[in-house]
Amino acid sequence: MTIRTANSALWALVLVNLIWGVGFVVVDGAIDIMPVNTFNAFRFGIAALALLPLYFLQKKPEKAELDYTVAELLKVGFGFGLLLFLGFALQTQGMIYTSVSNTGFITGLCVPLVPIFGFILFKTKVGIEVWASVVAATIGLYFLTMGDKMEFNQGDVLVAISAVCYAAHITLMARYGGRFAVISLSIIQLAAVALYSTVTASYEALANINESYPPFIEQLSNADVWAAILYSGILASAFAYWAQTSSQRLLEPHKVALVFALEPIFAHIAAFFILGEHLGVNGWFGAGLIIGGMLYSELGGRRKIKIQPLDQMAAPVDK
Repeated sequence: MTIRTANSALWALVLVNLIWGVGFVVVDGAIDIMPVNTFNAFRFGIAALALLPLYFLQKKPEKAELDYTVAELLKVGFGFGLLLFLGFALQTQGMIYTSVSNTGFITGLCVPLVPIFGFILFKTKVGIEVWASVVAATIGLYFLTMGDKMEFNQGDVLVAISAVCYAAHITLMARYGGRFAVISLSIIQLAAVALYSTVTASYEALANINESYPPFIEQLSNADVWAAILYSGILASAFAYWAQTSSQRLLEPHKVALVFALEPIFAHIAAFFILGEHLGVNGWFGAGLIIGGMLYSELGGRRKIKIQPLDQMAAPVDK
């Protein structure tokens, strides 16, 4: 099954961004009951398993077509997976201290950061629109973080660092990930995040770091936690991956960039109606600068865009 028309592809990507936006609210409730790394271990373990049907259904390439070994695939997958683990761990931990709305908008910083990483690591040419976007997004981050109370929030800092991790992952994926089978590399990365999260969660349990949480059996018996795990693992990962890979080839780059700017907006709408969150004047000003930076960094130079399915923001990058 695949998406065959541009109109269907557009609405499929809108749905993916709606799923991700609402997902911030879903996860926010779950991590009040289950520690972050324990939650991510289950979430990404299920996400990896959910992609297995796509692996077995895809047309297998001939051995002669493969220019890499299994060892190379595992090495790259676990390396990229480490950046994803850091990104999701920091982002989810940050949600404990900051709002869902802030999390959604600040994560969007990874979009203008991607070409900056390309310039730093690989001397990729960066247009003036990118530098202007970074300045705008940075100013926006200040106003969004400080808010109307003009107070510093450690959760916003954790989410901002996670955006740096996502940007680094997207940049490296665009540079080195193309030679590997997409689904195979995706499954290994998701499994790597699950493994890293499991190791970290085990250490936290042995060190009694999360003793304020309910007993583990009680966490596992909570229906809201399982709903969040399944939502994040199946809808926000496996379904989103299928929808993106089926849709992105049918849409013009500027339409893709516009659609992916909807995610933080959906996150705030969901947070407003479900959690009663409000941004305030400074918050809206900062959010607007971040969204503007996201769009201008991609549309200012009309660069060709490639979407990376594994990142929370699935940021458009050069290809």
